[in-house]
Amino acid sequence: MLFVLPMLLCLGLPTARANWEYGGDNVTTSGYQDDGRRFIILVRGGISYGMAKMKNDVGTLGAEYYYDNGAIFPCAGTGCSSYQYLGTGNIGTLPMNKDYRAVSFIGGLAIGWVLPWTPQWRFQIDWDYISENDYNASPLFSGEMKLTGGDDPNITGIKLESGSIQSTVTTNVLTTMAIYDFYDGWAKPLRKVIPYAGFGLGYADTDTVLNLSDSYGDLSGYWDLQKFGELDESGMLQFYTAKKSSSNLAGVVTFGFSYGVSESFFLDAGFRFIYLPKIKWALSNESGTQSRDWFHAENVLYSAFLFGFRWEF
Repeated sequence: MLFVLPMLLCLGLPTARANWEYGGDNVTTSGYQDDGRRFIILVRGGISYGMAKMKNDVGTLGAEYYYDNGAIFPCAGTGCSSYQYLGTGNIGTLPMNKDYRAVSFIGGLAIGWVLPWTPQWRFQIDWDYISENDYNASPLFSGEMKLTGGDDPNITGIKLESGSIQSTVTTNVLTTMAIYDFYDGWAKPLRKVIPYAGFGLGYADTDTVLNLSDSYGDLSGYWDLQKFGELDESGMLQFYTAKKSSSNLAGVVTFGFSYGVSESFFLDAGFRFIYLPKIKWALSNESGTQSRDWFHAENVLYSAFLFGFRWEF
């Protein structure tokens, strides 16, 4: 019966705790102190949906518009006198025909730290790559254009469609994130779902590639656009492929959950919302030394679902 007494005494003692659950500066004879800080590596990927309102950036681009045999077109020079003069209009006043909507792949990496003594908080430096997606529109601009000074005072505006585009958008986002894991105690529980929420600020760089076509025959008549393309044999302006880089502050909000497979390995799934103030598209000359803003996406919001793996050492 003597061996039973030590066993009962052991059962009555409290369970062992991790070093960082004890108070004091030094809890082991070896001098090692675990204060809960951890280094984080996170790898993730998923699907992103982008949306934004599109705005005309042409500015002032005026021309004299004429009418002949059912066609409305800009014209300059002495050869225009045989047509009915409708008035002067500005293509920069036309609204966009289509807003930005795009589905693309999003992938990312993060490194960071779990804070000492407050392990619910972790801070990360995140990089997100939103892969190339398309923004195409035909027509690009469509709406009522106001006219002034025409031969017929009853004609004050025309319905005009202008331009067709094929373009791509690629975005890189670098942010500093603060994330809070919702659990009680010091050590993250294993085999349990741990919700989290976080926010961050950072920098975004977006590259757009623009191919503009004069599908409706109105752009070739603007002489100040001809440095952005070449006239073909029929007098149609063939625009050069143009690239534009837009730099922005970026805001990020995230929420989701993690699942501890082991003390150092976690599954991670969540939603991420990335806000960018503006993405620009511009025309360019052949050498890329001159450009003209053509339109932009305003208040861009990327909503993404991502799944990943997180290591804490």
